[in-house]
Amino acid sequence: MAEQRVYEIMFIIDPDTAEDDTNRLVETLQGVITTQGGTITKTEMMGRRRLAYEINHKNEGIYVLFETEGTGQEIAELERRMRVMDQIIRYITVRVDLDRRAAEKLNQRRIRKASKRPVKASASAGAMNAGGRAQKFIAPTPCARFRSAHDLRRRRRSGQRRRTLARACCAAALRHGTQHDLYARC
Repeated sequence: MAEQRVYEIMFIIDPDTAEDDTNRLVETLQGVITTQGGTITKTEMMGRRRLAYEINHKNEGIYVLFETEGTGQEIAELERRMRVMDQIIRYITVRVDLDRRAAEKLNQRRIRKASKRPVKASASAGAMNAGGRAQKFIAPTPCARFRSAHDLRRRRRSGQRRRTLARACCAAALRHGTQHDLYARC
C-alpha cells in the first residue's frame, strides 16, 4: 500500500457561476477524490474575493480550499478534470505533509533546547530590588558582551590603546565585583 500524503488544493471558480452550480461543482470534485481512494479532511469555501491580477477579464473569484489525504493518483485525476472545466479559473495543489513534518521537528528541537537551558532564579532565591522585583545575580566576572567586544576590537586591529582601555575597564569591573553598564563605552 502506498504512503498517505496530505495535500491542499485551492481553486478559483468564475464569479459569474450561479451558487447552486458552484456547490454542484465542489461536490463533483469531492466525489472525484473519494472515488479515487482519497479522503477529504477539510473543505473551506472562502467566498468571493478580489484577484491579485486580472484573469480572463475577471477581477474577482470564488475561492475554495480542500485538504485531502491520499496517494497522489487522485490528485492527478482531479487536476486533469479541473484543467478542462471552464468554471475553474485557476488551481494549485501543494503537498503539505513534508512542511508540517519539518515544522514539527523544528518545534521539538526548540522544546528540547528550552529544557536544556538553565532555569532562572526565582524571586525568593535572588536578591530583591526597591520595587520588590527579583534582581539577576551579578557574577564577579566580566560579562560575555564585553569579552566578545574585546575579541571584536582585536579583530578590527583598532590599535593598542583601545585594547588597553577595554582591559582596564574589565579589570575595574572585576575588582569592584560588578558588571559593566550595557551602554557605557570601554
